[in-house]
Amino acid sequence: MKKHLQPEDYLKKILTARVYDVAVESALEPARNLSRRLHNKVFLKREDQQPVFSFKLRGAYNKMAHLAPEQLERGVICASAGNHAQGVALAAHKLGTRAVIVMPVTTPQVKVEAVKALGGEVVLHGDSYSDAYEHASALCEKQQLTFVHPFDDPDVIAGQGTIAMEILRQHQGPLHAVFVAIGGGGLISGVASYIKAVRPEIKVIGVQMSDSDAMTRSVAAKKRVTLGDVGLFSDGTAVKLVGEETFRLTRDLVDGYMLVDTDAVCAAIKDVFVDTRSIVEPAGALAVAAIKQYVAEHKTRGETYAAILCGANMNFDRLRFVAERAEVGEEREALFAVTIPEERGSFRRFCELIGTLPGGARNVTAFNYRISDEQQAHVFVGLTTHGKGESGRIAANFTRHGFQALDLTHDELAKEHVRHMVGGPSPLAKDERLLRFVFPERPGALMKFLSHMRPTWNISLFHYRNQGADYGRILVGLQVPGSEEKTFKTFLDELGYPHVDETANPVYRLFLRN
Repeated sequence: MKKHLQPEDYLKKILTARVYDVAVESALEPARNLSRRLHNKVFLKREDQQPVFSFKLRGAYNKMAHLAPEQLERGVICASAGNHAQGVALAAHKLGTRAVIVMPVTTPQVKVEAVKALGGEVVLHGDSYSDAYEHASALCEKQQLTFVHPFDDPDVIAGQGTIAMEILRQHQGPLHAVFVAIGGGGLISGVASYIKAVRPEIKVIGVQMSDSDAMTRSVAAKKRVTLGDVGLFSDGTAVKLVGEETFRLTRDLVDGYMLVDTDAVCAAIKDVFVDTRSIVEPAGALAVAAIKQYVAEHKTRGETYAAILCGANMNFDRLRFVAERAEVGEEREALFAVTIPEERGSFRRFCELIGTLPGGARNVTAFNYRISDEQQAHVFVGLTTHGKGESGRIAANFTRHGFQALDLTHDELAKEHVRHMVGGPSPLAKDERLLRFVFPERPGALMKFLSHMRPTWNISLFHYRNQGADYGRILVGLQVPGSEEKTFKTFLDELGYPHVDETANPVYRLFLRN
């Protein structure tokens, strides 16, 4: 029967771990802006600043540094979503051995290229870590390589535990809780093993994505649970089955578990950026998202927390999605479907109502509309908010003033797709002129546009999305009779906003014009 290591065994292994041949003692930095907002002290453990931009090289190197010479001579293999892969590749380069890395095909390209740059032999297989693991196990046996597990190995766990050793050395004052992301459980097993041996009064809180919660479910079921599928937004924690040893340690040592969603993680990525001017990957922001959620749930003030920023390997292209969802995740933006009468002047009345909402002025972050009905207009609207929980009150206020409103702030279909799809050809859009405008991004810009419009004209299309710049790009369809061409030109001159007439654009004629 396999003998389990005891807490004192792990303490010794962590204290004697060989990690600093490749790893650095990462900084423990105060998150000043976040701390002020939460009325608690928040510290960030900057594992995103390791040579491979992740904590994973600690465990990988510690494992490989303890291999026998004949094992190193044959080479090593691992399965990884990316960060462990880079750790193994770097360790192999340092130790002069071959490294075969099996990665899911869903792995961000930045991680694949980083592994190749370090000399790793990349094999892409499967959609998740678990799929890659099965393939790596088969290759391991076939080629007689040594498997370096990303989490379910005592030497790997001990290497990750050095992070907790550094935290307690760097911050010797009060520390109420350390928040740790969980994928397979190697990081939290090492962190919890050290903290509970040295300062057991400090809580260790595990954090998982709500769609990749294998450890949380396993602890609740008192046995390892295999997930049928995992969400891939946080690819670094997308694990279907946690390790045997990590499950045993986590079950016995961790104080609690929290689940966070995609929007909360996007908001946390932004919070980290505001405090550090660095961008972490989704897995790297899980702990920060959980601290915010923990404070909101427990109403704490004056406590001290540490969040481990465990990685920063994210494709640049994904930042577009993160920026889009961060405002909703923090509930700094609310989304609505609003029904207004399809009559001249109703659009302006609705815009005036936005300017007089309770709680002060709000910026419009999105406005999408396409004429489709002779009686009613359905408008997709995004507004800035002053805090959480406002969207329902704003929707009720619209309804009270005669504009039926549906709160879409927490509707996944609306956030992910519909906001980009409002439009299409319309048989009602007669005499339509299509123009691209550049509006100054300031209050009153839209009202200036509406007040200069002639009362005989009608807005048949309107598309706007705040991009965080000093100006907004807006697409407008105006129904202007051909006999009013001269008046229309005067309107554009008086308005003074840069514009391009797109009425003859073939894309417009293909997709928007009936």
